[in-house]
Amino acid sequence: MEQQEAAGDLNSELLASDVWTDEMLAGAGIPVVDVPFVTVGGGIGSFVTVDYLRIAGVAADRIRVLSNIDHPWQTYEYLTRVSQIPRHERIRSDSSSRPDNIWGFPSYAVAEAWQERSLRPLLHVLGEPLFTDYWTPRAGQVFAGLEREAERIGYRDMLVDGVVRMVRRRAGGGYFTILTPPAGSSSTRRVAYRSRFVHLAVGYPGLRFLPDLQQFRETHQDFEHVVNAYEPHEHVYEVLKTRPGTVLVRGGGIVASRVLQRLMDDRERHGLGTEIEHLFRTYVSGAHGPHPWLRRRGGDGWAYQGFNYPKSVWGGQLKARMRRLEGADRAAAYAAMGGTNTPKRRRWQEQMRAGRKGGWYRTWQGTVDQVEPTADGRIASRVTGDAGTRTLLADYVIDCTGLEADIAEHRVIADLLEHGGAGRNPVGRLDVERHFEVRGTASGDGALYASGTATLGGYFPGVDTFLGLQIAAQEIADDLARRGFGARLGPVRSTVEWVRWMRGRPAGQKG
Repeated sequence: MEQQEAAGDLNSELLASDVWTDEMLAGAGIPVVDVPFVTVGGGIGSFVTVDYLRIAGVAADRIRVLSNIDHPWQTYEYLTRVSQIPRHERIRSDSSSRPDNIWGFPSYAVAEAWQERSLRPLLHVLGEPLFTDYWTPRAGQVFAGLEREAERIGYRDMLVDGVVRMVRRRAGGGYFTILTPPAGSSSTRRVAYRSRFVHLAVGYPGLRFLPDLQQFRETHQDFEHVVNAYEPHEHVYEVLKTRPGTVLVRGGGIVASRVLQRLMDDRERHGLGTEIEHLFRTYVSGAHGPHPWLRRRGGDGWAYQGFNYPKSVWGGQLKARMRRLEGADRAAAYAAMGGTNTPKRRRWQEQMRAGRKGGWYRTWQGTVDQVEPTADGRIASRVTGDAGTRTLLADYVIDCTGLEADIAEHRVIADLLEHGGAGRNPVGRLDVERHFEVRGTASGDGALYASGTATLGGYFPGVDTFLGLQIAAQEIADDLARRGFGARLGPVRSTVEWVRWMRGRPAGQKG
């Protein structure tokens, strides 16, 4: 006998159809909620877009945020914490890149100077980067600002708990966004949100291990000694406090530098005997780049850059140039400016020099051919590099490479690629227009937008940064205003709303 399809759930007709009618949803017994604008994700990308719209005068009851997290910074705080950036440490972000403040003033440095009654943050900014490191905000300062702004714009009133399954085009225009509510919270398994506009900010599709480390974990079921820097691994540092050990760190980006600093801080603070083997896949020995005007500092294995991308991508010549590039030319530009890099912080530079001098910090270049356990319970990594083949022994391996899964591993994006008309850009991510509408997904007078890391490779680099998310949100809000949804932020309205922000008054209201 054929299995009967459940009422209130996706049926075979819906799953197979690229365009849905209202009658199809009614026939499946899926309730429909009408709201003009829906954003999917609920992270910082969703937050800054909603923030722009609220400041532009869009009422909270015309916006819904579909998300399975409780507050916008939840995932980001988790990732920073496990990758050794707790709330009191500083993140890699510019002083004026404030996701809680679309104007960027007062900057984080000004706010910290005011709170601490000290001119030191301002003098630091004035001296960067020649006389001191780039000034960056503490993670906790960022989260506190986001919490304040979320309260000001009524974010919780717009938040709907659940997991989004897919977005499909609606016959006649607009979209249906299918939400799976928490168990017991709805009489049906699915709820459909019918809207004219949809915004996707789903973040990273996922992390994956280096193939050799994934194989080791699966073969030996050892998830304790081989860990990813983006998963909880505090036990590694705690065990090293109780006995000497060796850690193999793999990777050369910002997370690798943070893990190294944590290991070195603990060694210094607690008088530990920890030894560190550091494996670079690509070893950078000095400044590098195609020509003198496009070079990045480097040395001792690292490529150094203050921020994720050169500052000109946010408003200079590089931004203008990227908006003109297409296809292979754009992909080549991304390859030239991209690559793993980290800020050059004086503190851990001193620690690495001490480690090299003391012989307890050793760097290598190469690729791993095999990872296997030893008879005494250690982990042996066979490495092939310029100096030949050698075996590195360690008690723990920390993978800091941060390899990202393909965008199609996120099922909402995978469904858009298969049924929604979406395509890939020159570097394999989601293809978007200059105003961040997903190319090929238009539905009548409706539009589907996307921002964040899933759109990397488009006309605007830096999409996975705070300021990049805000620039995308501004482009989206301006395009929505052209379509009659919300007001364009001109000088007068922007000034009035900034005053309201400074006073902590609700956004987009009179009085």
